[in-house]
Amino acid sequence: MAMKKRARGEEKEEDGEQGSEFAKLPQECVLHVLAFTTPRDSCRSAVVSKAFLSCTSSDALWERFVPSDYAEILSRAVHPVEFSSSMKELYFGLCKPILIDGGKLSFHLERSTGGKCYMVPSSSMWMAWRDVWRHWRWISHSDSRFGEVTQLVSVCWLEMTGSINSGLLSKKTWYTAYMVFKLASGAYGLNSPPQKVSVSLGTYSSDRFITLQQDDDDDDDDQEEEDEKGKRKLRDDGWMEIELGDFYNDEGDKGEVSIHLRQYEALHFKHGLLIEGLEFRPKI
Repeated sequence: MAMKKRARGEEKEEDGEQGSEFAKLPQECVLHVLAFTTPRDSCRSAVVSKAFLSCTSSDALWERFVPSDYAEILSRAVHPVEFSSSMKELYFGLCKPILIDGGKLSFHLERSTGGKCYMVPSSSMWMAWRDVWRHWRWISHSDSRFGEVTQLVSVCWLEMTGSINSGLLSKKTWYTAYMVFKLASGAYGLNSPPQKVSVSLGTYSSDRFITLQQDDDDDDDDQEEEDEKGKRKLRDDGWMEIELGDFYNDEGDKGEVSIHLRQYEALHFKHGLLIEGLEFRPKI
């Protein structure tokens, strides 16, 4: 028993010595190590040692996590982004969506990785017969960050496209594209057959089928299975989102990510879709 206690005491003493040796490292070395992690991992490391704790509040570290073009992004904001001189405060401020480019885009950082996220409003998308009042309308919506959404009134030929410049997105990063939407009361025709979606960037292209609306006769178990397959879920902001497809952003500043959704094999009428926009977020 005494031998075990002595051994444990020696282990603790050795650990303490190692910790104290680590604490003697120059802060620049610790910052260099943390810069190769993610913002989430850096924050977690603060509980490991006092050396990490000191560095996780350093502007030098958080300046590496905010986008290199953050000043240019801030200059495009519709409303000024308020923050103190702390780069850490700026980082977490940018994790909340802000409107840029006169409200034509929404931008925020993915909180755990610092990847760039954008939403393209539905007003910037193309829809078949979008300028015909009896088919599509643009209405004010208090729950939308853009203040206005697109409402599907009635179409039998459902087709829409949207795009974003890949140069805006984080480089060398896998992304997922989402449609952000709601279904109005009395919506119909959006359940079956499913809608086909193509996501393309450069020579890459992928197709998948999604279902925007649950069948009326589906039970809860079927709904859970459908949501899992379609990756459809309720967001914290009250909107629904559904995965449209993944892509790897390796096109530099000259690529364009294109989304093409359609359902016109079955020419029944469709009604009640409210579209806020297309969102592009890094996969985590």
